[in-house]
Amino acid sequence: MSETPLDYQAAIAQGWLPIREVAQRTGVNPVTLRAWERRYGLVVPQRTCKGHRLYSPEQIARIQAVLTWLNRGVAVGQVRELIALERPPQPTGDDPWQRLREELLQHIVRQAQRPLDEAFNRAQALYPPGLLCARLLLPLLDDLQQRWRDLAFGAQLERVFFHSWLRSKLGTRLHHDNRQRAGAPLLLVNQSELPFEPGLWLCAWLVGSAGCPAQVLDWSVPSSELVQAVDHIAPRALLLYSSQALATAQRHQLPRLVEACAVPLLLVGPAASIHAEELGAIPGLDLAADPLLAERRLRELRLLEEPQCTS
Repeated sequence: MSETPLDYQAAIAQGWLPIREVAQRTGVNPVTLRAWERRYGLVVPQRTCKGHRLYSPEQIARIQAVLTWLNRGVAVGQVRELIALERPPQPTGDDPWQRLREELLQHIVRQAQRPLDEAFNRAQALYPPGLLCARLLLPLLDDLQQRWRDLAFGAQLERVFFHSWLRSKLGTRLHHDNRQRAGAPLLLVNQSELPFEPGLWLCAWLVGSAGCPAQVLDWSVPSSELVQAVDHIAPRALLLYSSQALATAQRHQLPRLVEACAVPLLLVGPAASIHAEELGAIPGLDLAADPLLAERRLRELRLLEEPQCTS
């Protein structure tokens, strides 16, 4: 198509989308879309005279097809051929996600920060956050928890190293994303007695990647002070995370907290599953067992939409 402003408007009217809207619709961030284009030719958009990318409805469908293959465990470098052949891959017994988890695990065991950074950065450039969370980080956390339970010596060192790295990595990403956005943030608060909750930061990372500003409080805060925080910060919603069972006092205070905060409230993590029967009937409280389900619920509630992220 002609690269003129008029043609651009005509393309938009016909359903073509700029890269930012494609990212919001598919969950694949612009950095990854550009990498798929440059390195693999997976989805090659049209350009305007100013170089802006435009994606047709067919290309958006192709992005969804790419995600389907990646979810099946196919390496990104093999997807283009599989889509062209329109047939399922032959089983090879080779799981690229397992290989990547093992690579990250070895770097964590050795406290090798630079190789760990480089391996994760490569993956982050090729895969959207939701897929990285589902196929890499959440399974890696499960593997690490099992390893640390079984390890007689060195578990605390590995735990501190990995948690420090993860907080720094996701916190830096969140800080960068927040600087590009305005409007009411999502407020995320640790509700456990643990000094660090990886799942809390995964929630914040997914929210930030979806285009919504996020603010994290790493330590548990009493309910009365949470109400004060909501008054001061004026968030669009409050997300409480805990991988542990909530104390009796915390559970009893939740109905009053929901009423006092007057914003949507989500309880996320294993605590949501542990207390599902008791807390599921509280009006205004949503439960999600993990960060991926939390992001899905926030989307359903339309709390991640861009109009609410801008002034």
